[in-house]
Amino acid sequence: MDTTRIIATVVFVASLVLLGDAWLKKDQPKGVATIQTESAEGPSSVPTSNSIGADIGQVVREIPGSQEQQTSALVTIDTDLFEGVIDLKGGDIVRLVLKEHHSKEDKTKPLTLFRKEGGRTYVTQSGLVGDGLPNHTSSFVAASDKYSLADGSNELVITLTSESQGITVVKTITFERGSYLVKVGYTIKNSKDKNIKASAYYQLLRDGESADGDTRLQPTYTGAAVYTDESKFTKVDFKDMDKAKAKYPSKASDGWISFIQHYFLAAWIPKQGLGREYYTKALGGGLYSMGVLLEPLDISPGTEASSSADLYVGPQTQKVLESLAPGLDLVVDYGWLTIIASPLFWLLTQLHGLIGNWGFAIVVLTIIIKLVFFPLSAAGYKSMAKMRVLGPKLQSMKETYGDDRQRMQQAMMELYKKEKINPLGGCLPILVQIPFFIALYWVLLASVELRDAPFVFWIQDLSAKDPYYVLPVLMALSMIAQSWLSPSPPDPVQAKIMKIMPLVFSIFFFFFPAGLVLYWLVNNILSIAQQWTITRAIEGGKKPAHGKR
Repeated sequence: MDTTRIIATVVFVASLVLLGDAWLKKDQPKGVATIQTESAEGPSSVPTSNSIGADIGQVVREIPGSQEQQTSALVTIDTDLFEGVIDLKGGDIVRLVLKEHHSKEDKTKPLTLFRKEGGRTYVTQSGLVGDGLPNHTSSFVAASDKYSLADGSNELVITLTSESQGITVVKTITFERGSYLVKVGYTIKNSKDKNIKASAYYQLLRDGESADGDTRLQPTYTGAAVYTDESKFTKVDFKDMDKAKAKYPSKASDGWISFIQHYFLAAWIPKQGLGREYYTKALGGGLYSMGVLLEPLDISPGTEASSSADLYVGPQTQKVLESLAPGLDLVVDYGWLTIIASPLFWLLTQLHGLIGNWGFAIVVLTIIIKLVFFPLSAAGYKSMAKMRVLGPKLQSMKETYGDDRQRMQQAMMELYKKEKINPLGGCLPILVQIPFFIALYWVLLASVELRDAPFVFWIQDLSAKDPYYVLPVLMALSMIAQSWLSPSPPDPVQAKIMKIMPLVFSIFFFFFPAGLVLYWLVNNILSIAQQWTITRAIEGGKKPAHGKR
């Protein structure tokens, strides 16, 4: 098998693997632990009075079944990273714009993550469960209808108040400068003459549509996820919620819940050590809810108690997520090649820190990988060069044996044995690189750090395809150059096909991220230089400097 056929086969197989892996990542969530059941008619999946807290069932029944939920007064917020809207019905964030990140569909506009408009729903909700306590359908009062982070101030605190039946509840939403972490808390003051119990719940509500800018060519996971120390990272797919077959950990004393989409996430992160129950609901109308109910607070007359949770709403920046909560960085899912992709990403970030350009970091990473596999590649190219030298003999054998393929194959094997040549020796160098190729593909596709990462001139986003297809064309030319250095098949028809195949299969690279094509192009250029040097040495009757075993 010559190198052209190998490359063509490998590109084809790798493409199938990438598409299959993408389908699995999108449609086959991981499942563990306790089975929860849910339906649109009744919240049988959510915690009840027999669980850790008071009856939350009635509360979650009131979650709207469509985006037509009526709103009350609205409060606008403006910080260094966010623009948003808080609905005083529930005191929840119903719109949140990420100023530092643009929409994939329109790069002139910032990304709107939370919304309840245009047929799309994605909001955060929270409330309290208990007699006379406000939930996410209750009305709150704010001191102003507009809040802005002042110059020189490091935080913006929005205070909302609800009073009923001798109970005063103050809900605070705190934004910090330079942070995508929002702190949400409740202070409950009991002015009644008896004890009250209060359980706080924090949840996310969204539709089941794919994230903006996501395509079928490069599908990524959009759905829910839960993490606990015991069960680790667990995806909860919308389809499983619809079928009441969602599997995820139920009771825990740690962890978080989230909705994940390409590059971004929203996650509720309660304090570690608090008892909690996780729940999900398919609400009908294409809406889904996922939440966490915390253990109840027992508040004596004349006293107050507090409950809080952090809400992360922003990009999946791995270094930041890792510092916020155990396992939160796992939302950046590299699939079954994580064991290779994670070290590659770490090395790539280190190189970027030194170079300052993600494109050149990929070039240096390619050189490093090439150096690691240099002896293996040299051995393969040496075998291929020897087969080129045997080309005239193989052609002569073909003329001698004609259509007698069996005798032809037997004679070829004897010749290879005599010359100590492995005809498949050229396969190994390329096959070994395929896992790195696929792993780097997911690094480029899943890592928000590489979103909009420029290289040079026309390439301003290494995670997207080359807009002018310059790199794919160069990639095709490099594949043709490699085919010239490879031994030609004795059959002239087969030889012509093998010369056309690099052009045919290079079409795949027209749809790959520019960073991935850059990696493979640089790798090909280095391979051509190495192969040409070894081939020239062997054809000239010299021993190559490298590649001995």
